[in-house]
Amino acid sequence: MAIGLNVTEPEEPCSDQNCPFHGSLAVRGQTLEGTVASTAMEKTVVVEREYDVRVPKYDRYMKRRSRIPAHAPPCLGLAEGDRVRIAETRPLSKTKSHVVVERLGGDE
Repeated sequence: MAIGLNVTEPEEPCSDQNCPFHGSLAVRGQTLEGTVASTAMEKTVVVEREYDVRVPKYDRYMKRRSRIPAHAPPCLGLAEGDRVRIAETRPLSKTKSHVVVERLGGDE
């Protein structure tokens, strides 16, 4: 089933209702890339993004990072340190409004 993004569908099937490939969850809005920082919760990962912000006073850049909770379908088999692509979706809980749609690679 196509989800409207140019991503590869996982080969392993799952019975998760909130899986964009095997369930009925629609994706929309932004797609972001980051690193899995935590897998401590069930079916949820925390994705960490690092970006630079310009500081005009010193005419330099400083690093900032954001941590985004995202739903992790079991068919992707994610671990800490994996590079992933996440997509925006409807709110799944109080903090989750993103879902992991692709695993880009392992530890860097």
